[in-house]
Amino acid sequence: MEATEHPATTPQEPACDSTGLPLLVAGCQQLGIPLSAAAIAAFERYYQELVTWNQRLNLTAIVAYDEVQTKHFLDSLVSLPLLAEELGAPLPLPALRLLDVGTGAGFPGIPLRLATPALQLTLMDGTQKKITFLEHLIHTLELSATTLVHGRAEELGRTAAHRAQYDIVTARAVAPLATLVEYVLPLVRLGGLAVIYKGPSAPEEFMEARRAIKVMGGETVRLAPVAVPFLAERRFILLVKKIAATPAQYPRGQGLARKRPLV
Repeated sequence: MEATEHPATTPQEPACDSTGLPLLVAGCQQLGIPLSAAAIAAFERYYQELVTWNQRLNLTAIVAYDEVQTKHFLDSLVSLPLLAEELGAPLPLPALRLLDVGTGAGFPGIPLRLATPALQLTLMDGTQKKITFLEHLIHTLELSATTLVHGRAEELGRTAAHRAQYDIVTARAVAPLATLVEYVLPLVRLGGLAVIYKGPSAPEEFMEARRAIKVMGGETVRLAPVAVPFLAERRFILLVKKIAATPAQYPRGQGLARKRPLV
């Protein structure tokens, strides 16, 4: 495993207008992520739809304009430089099949898709109200090559339609790592990557999850501390490469990955 520090500087925050997503734009410049005018407009519409729908569906506790830009949009996009480096591909990334597990209100999947238009995106979530919002959002943003799956990873990971079908599988704020890798790695194709977003507890969680990663056929490529622009909280990205097929008995059903993680 290679532990790397993601390069970052801490420039002075730009003043925020009510439109234009200045924190997102400045943060993407800092991260080296190109954003087209169309992408910026789509992020702005995303914000508006999120706030409107959140009033009745309670999709997220984060709705302030500045906080959505940092804690949702930039926090979702911070993995892209690492992914590009690992894949040996410039940004924006080429056409890849990406599955976002437990996507909630679309994070990190939709920000990744807006910044990387060639991605073939699948969003998976077990809560119908979130699927309903995402269905509306995909239509509103006119996102092609984007599909929704209503279901749980521990069940869908055992189906031929999803098992070992994706180049990249992402998960953000879903479950403790030892549980999460059992949800995620069965869905990754051989040679593909799991991209897991974690907070300050990542190093400790990683130590507990090493056995689960190996059993699921994974090999840790990198556990990287990353700096989300204009955000003080510590963040980590874990990249796990699928080097062997996941044994047929995984993922386990009846919530066993959560109740009895492979630590």
